[in-house]
Amino acid sequence: MVNPDDPSPAVPEDLPRHRRRPRYAGKHPRKFQEKYKELRPDLYPETVARVLASGKTPAGSHVPIMVTEVLDHLQPRAGQRLVDCTLGHGGHARRILSRLQPEGHLLGLDVDPKEQARTEAQLRKEGFGPDIFSVQRSNFAGIKRALAMQGWEKVHGILADLGVSSMQLDEPERGFSYKLEGPLDMRMNPDKGSPASEWIRNSTPEELSTILHQNADEPQAVLLGQELAGQNLSSTSELKMQITQALPGLNGEEQIKTMRRVFQALRIAVNEEFKSLETLLKHAPDCLESGGHIVILSFHSGEDRRVKRAFQEGLQQGLYAQIADQPLRPSPAECRANPRASSTKLRWARRS
Repeated sequence: MVNPDDPSPAVPEDLPRHRRRPRYAGKHPRKFQEKYKELRPDLYPETVARVLASGKTPAGSHVPIMVTEVLDHLQPRAGQRLVDCTLGHGGHARRILSRLQPEGHLLGLDVDPKEQARTEAQLRKEGFGPDIFSVQRSNFAGIKRALAMQGWEKVHGILADLGVSSMQLDEPERGFSYKLEGPLDMRMNPDKGSPASEWIRNSTPEELSTILHQNADEPQAVLLGQELAGQNLSSTSELKMQITQALPGLNGEEQIKTMRRVFQALRIAVNEEFKSLETLLKHAPDCLESGGHIVILSFHSGEDRRVKRAFQEGLQQGLYAQIADQPLRPSPAECRANPRASSTKLRWARRS
């Protein structure tokens, strides 16, 4: 019997209870996954279009850089074998695959287990089967081993898009960005190595100053090394606060540039990026067919210097028949449409 004094009528247990549909969290959501509608392009295509039109990169997405220039100098053709050493979101791979058909093959390498699995699944969904597209979990420093596992000795082209991807930057739990609160990790492969927090805690002032100078040309490397080394910092916000306290005289723009350089330098150190790049550059000539091309996109001076030097030495030794005289840069229109392209330099070489 229903109690007339009870304001809540009884609900039979076998009836489904009403649940409110999930709603967008408004202007000031707490969670990153709710903050940017463009993380769900299937639900908010108009938001993605608006972000792109404003000259920004939608959160959680990656716009491939200098695609036309990459294809012009990589020169993929039907029936060839190529390696995309940094598969990422597959932006370059899609365009390469379209030119390799029929009977060509692209091998995609990526050390990030999350991005690799997501990109492979998407490209399979788009119709690129194992007959034309293979994937291996590998750093590009292991290119010779990757080719051997594929049953190949040489390829017609090698592409490497260096640095960190937009998807990695836009995921707080990866700890790559000073803009987002997250654990101070920065590992490309979260299953291996030590996070940035441990790297800082175990470093000496001299070691940290050296990597800040060599990896990012940081003008305050010595002072920051003294202030940061040995600190127990577990989050991106704690590192930002420590940098701010170490350099209280910096204005807003100078602070942002310093944050960017410190995070970049640590990421390079944590992932041994320069060592991996030098190994790739060393083995690349042995992996290329006669007349084959290598194209490398770099994003800061430390990367570009290494690529430039390796290509020049390869030309002098007769390993390369031709190299880029000067690095190619993205057009002003591309930089306006995708600001993350602005620091890119493209260098290429052709095997003798």
